[in-house]
Amino acid sequence: MLRQRVLTALLLAPLVILLILLLPTDIFAWLLAGAFLAATWEWTRLSGMKSRRNRGVVLGAAVVLFVVLWLLRASTWLWPALMVAGVAWWLTVCVWLRHFAFAAAPTPENRNLKLFAGLFVIFPAWVAALSIHGSEPHGHIWVFLAMLLVWAADTGAFFAGRFFGKRKLAPQISPGKTWAGVYGAFVTSSVAIAAGGWLLGVRDARLIGLIIVTVVTVASSIVGDLLESLMKRHANVKDSGALFPGHGGLLDRLDSVFAALPVFALGKLLLGF
Repeated sequence: MLRQRVLTALLLAPLVILLILLLPTDIFAWLLAGAFLAATWEWTRLSGMKSRRNRGVVLGAAVVLFVVLWLLRASTWLWPALMVAGVAWWLTVCVWLRHFAFAAAPTPENRNLKLFAGLFVIFPAWVAALSIHGSEPHGHIWVFLAMLLVWAADTGAFFAGRFFGKRKLAPQISPGKTWAGVYGAFVTSSVAIAAGGWLLGVRDARLIGLIIVTVVTVASSIVGDLLESLMKRHANVKDSGALFPGHGGLLDRLDSVFAALPVFALGKLLLGF
C-alpha cells in the first residue's frame, strides 16, 4: 500500500504544482471548483444521502454558489468574512471530535446537519485558495507553499508516527494517528515553510510569524483529517471514494487542505504578505 501511495503521489504532485504555478487565477478558480465539486459529491455520500438524484441536486446548488461567490469576488467583506467563518468552523469541529457519537445515527436530521456542515468545509477553502492565488506578489507561489506545508506535514506525521508513535491521538476516530505524528508534522512543515519564506525574501521577524502560522495551519489540517475520518466511521466506509490508487477518493486527499487553506490565508493577511 505504501508503494502504491508513493507512486500515485509522484504522478499527481508535479501536475498539481504546475497547475498552481502556471494557470491564471480565473482559470485556476474553475479547475479548483471542479475538484471541490468532486469532493462535494463524496461528502454527500458520507453524509448519508443515498439517492444519486438528490446528490446531483446538491451538486447543482454547489455550482450555483461557486458562480455567485465568483461574481461577488470584488466585495470588500464577503470573501474575508467567509474565510473567518471557515476558521471558526474548524474550531467548532474540535468540540465535535470530542463527542464521537454526535450525529452518528443515520437519521434525516443528522444527514442534513452533515450536508450543511459541508458548506463550511468546501467554500471557505475555495475562497481562501483564490484569495491567495490572486494576491500580489507571488500569489501562485504562496498557494504552492500552502500545499507544500500540508504535504510536508503528512509526510512528517507518517514517518514520525511509524517510528516513534505510541500514544494515540484519537483512537476512536483514527487509530493510526499518534501524538508523535503531530509533532513530526509540525517540524517538517515548519522547515518547509521556513525554506520557502526565505527564498521569497522573508528574512525578518515575519519569518517567525510565518512559522507560527504554519503550526496553527497544520493543527487545523489535522482537525480536517480527523473530521473526515469521523464521517467515514459514521458511514462505515474505509475511503470516501476510489479515485486514486492507494489514496482513496478526492475527499481523502483534500480533507487536510480544506481546513488548512482558510487558516493560512488569514495568517498571510495578518502578516502583511
